[in-house]
Amino acid sequence: MIFGGEKDQVIENIRAAAGRGEFHAKVEVDDPNLTDEQKAALVREFWEKRKRPRYSICNRIARVIENTAAKLVNGSTQIEGLENLKDITGGAVITSNHFNPVDNTAVFTMVKKTGRKRLFIISQESNLAMTGLFGFLMNYADTVPMTTDPDYLAGTFLKKLAALLDGGNWVLIYPEQEMWFNYRKPRPPKRGAYYYAAKCGVPVVSCFVEIIDLPEKEKNRDDFRQVRYVVHVLPPVYPQEGKNVRQNSIAMMEKDYEQKRAAYEKAYGKPLTYDFEDSDIAGWIPAAAR
Repeated sequence: MIFGGEKDQVIENIRAAAGRGEFHAKVEVDDPNLTDEQKAALVREFWEKRKRPRYSICNRIARVIENTAAKLVNGSTQIEGLENLKDITGGAVITSNHFNPVDNTAVFTMVKKTGRKRLFIISQESNLAMTGLFGFLMNYADTVPMTTDPDYLAGTFLKKLAALLDGGNWVLIYPEQEMWFNYRKPRPPKRGAYYYAAKCGVPVVSCFVEIIDLPEKEKNRDDFRQVRYVVHVLPPVYPQEGKNVRQNSIAMMEKDYEQKRAAYEKAYGKPLTYDFEDSDIAGWIPAAAR
């Protein structure tokens, strides 16, 4: 699914960032630009909303919207490797590649196949400033805002996340941090997702989403073909006894990235390198070919 106008500048930003090896760089051109004070205020208001009677109603509405969107976006989505999750009965941190505003619906579709009805998503606090439908979902769906404030991360955030995991919930954390639109390749991860999994003593549900271009007849705009998804559920990664949180988080991060790299290479039939090619952007039709 494609949102917004022209993506050529975004793709050029991806090309440049990949060339510099800055795999967590912001590449979108229309994200909210907020001060630290504004971000902190958004997060405070987010948690205040949770205490109001209106929240439960809005949350139910948001979850209905999410379920409907997941069905609409993922009518042709395939799920492979679901058997890898048969031994997970409690909470878990899910990691996946981040390439679209609604790529979480593909992960949610996978989660529902396990019999679970909810997926909690860690989201950057700036997303709380979004307006319209996306803004409503960011503020009232099953989301938890993350900030760069160390006091918040060690306090409120960790407390809320631990409570969700202790309650047996699955929580999606994007280790690539920023969204790179329709970028096929798994990017080197940041350690945060694995730190929290190790800290809370839960496994990482390792996923890689393959993006397949649909035929030319499926094109509905000049610059992009439509695509479909294959969610590859890889073997879960567990924290190991005898290792501290830091050691476990590093080992889990390295194992998860190794699995995602192998899944990419198997899905696309070529080694993973970060030399940019036009085909790195799923469905994209470069200007010269339009």
